[in-house]
Amino acid sequence: MVIGVASATTNIWIIFLSGFAAILAGAFSMAGGEYVSVSTPKDTEEAAVSREKLLLDQDRGLAKKSLYAAYIQNGECKTSAQLLTNKIFLKNPLKALVEEKYGIEYEEFTNPWHAAISSFVAFFLRSLPPMLSVTIFPSEYRIPATVLIVGVALLLTGYTSARLGKDPTRTAMIRNLAIGLLTMGVTFLLEQLFSI
Repeated sequence: MVIGVASATTNIWIIFLSGFAAILAGAFSMAGGEYVSVSTPKDTEEAAVSREKLLLDQDRGLAKKSLYAAYIQNGECKTSAQLLTNKIFLKNPLKALVEEKYGIEYEEFTNPWHAAISSFVAFFLRSLPPMLSVTIFPSEYRIPATVLIVGVALLLTGYTSARLGKDPTRTAMIRNLAIGLLTMGVTFLLEQLFSI
């Protein structure tokens, strides 16, 4: 977005304020989306715990059979499943029911606030280099310098994500660069089209 604004004006404050507003809007948007997407699994996890707690309170025998069946389904032989069920029911049956039946780590629910805050911070920090480059460089170099800096950042991000995921780095770098530059180009063209 800042490239479009920089192509329309040389006023540093307008460019800076537009860029900063876009960063905040994008960061809040990403944080909101992350909060919503992580809240759903958390609600599902809490509902599973509530169901199993209710089952334990109302019918321990049925809960025990349910845990035994979960062990069998997860690959235990009948003897091992019975031994595990009897042993676990003496310690923490709710934890075992939730973990074996749903694959949820008991009392370690995903936290939508952590996800939202990390998404906000990540977006904010990743948005600073292009905004700073478009405000620091002289007007004749702003757009090319920003495209170059963003391009390098896209290549580094692609490389890092590929290394962490143990995927081919070249493919990830090219894909990241191509999509990022395409997105910047489309945004720039739309801003020119609507004279933003």
